[in-house]
Amino acid sequence: MCSEPGQQMIAEDIINHNLNRVVVGACTPKIHEPTYRALLESAGLSQYYFQMVNLREQVSFVNPSTNEEATEKAKALIEAGVERASILDDVPLKEMEVIKEVLIIGAGIAGISAALATANAGFKTYLLDSLPSIGGKMAQLDRTFPTDDCAI
Repeated sequence: MCSEPGQQMIAEDIINHNLNRVVVGACTPKIHEPTYRALLESAGLSQYYFQMVNLREQVSFVNPSTNEEATEKAKALIEAGVERASILDDVPLKEMEVIKEVLIIGAGIAGISAALATANAGFKTYLLDSLPSIGGKMAQLDRTFPTDDCAI
């Protein structure tokens, strides 16, 4: 079903049968799920109406038992996928303006480092701490081990 003819068949079925959900039982979603989601979009159906059942890793690769038991497991996983697909909802996409500002909470060494990194990346950066001075616990030390450097 991952091949071009298989995808074309799914797209035609979505259109010809007015399908509102698609469940595919096949290989790993990690590789093929984006392909199928794009296919649904091209056929006029939301990508969020897609459910993939991973039969390769969940059945084929891990089932040392008889073919009958593997088939029964695959059928149960497909049934669960169909059940899940029946309750999927569309997630409307919308564009939002991004404000390039960051609030760093905690002005210890980690907070100072994070604030410097985000500021150097071009973000307006705010550093917030509950104490009146920055540096956290490090600012309370006189010298640091092993170099005996001044902590401040």
